[in-house]
Amino acid sequence: MPRVALSRIASARSGDKGEGSNVGVMARSKAAYDFLQRTLTTELVAEHMHGINSGAVKRYEAESLGVLNFILSDSLGGGGSASLRTDAQGKTHGLALLRLELDVPQAVLDLTPAPKGVA
Repeated sequence: MPRVALSRIASARSGDKGEGSNVGVMARSKAAYDFLQRTLTTELVAEHMHGINSGAVKRYEAESLGVLNFILSDSLGGGGSASLRTDAQGKTHGLALLRLELDVPQAVLDLTPAPKGVA
């Protein structure tokens, strides 16, 4: 199986939610969503984001939209002006998650259009 960055099969948006942040992962195809629904667990996200988030990770599914939404409960160090962190609003957390590398079946890659500028 090819090992690729999550960004090959999904995009993401993120923002602040009080002391935490949310990261919405939007699959680029139904095949990618089905794969991510099985593979992109709260444990995997927590492990990948451990340098940013010290709290629990919760996952919500919006299958009709092809979206998995993750809440990182303690990723902002108090949030907004209460934090000394560089990104106290969590806007870059989606980009950080997109760097996660996954072993993706070739069949999923074949059914998922690559983002512009990526072969």
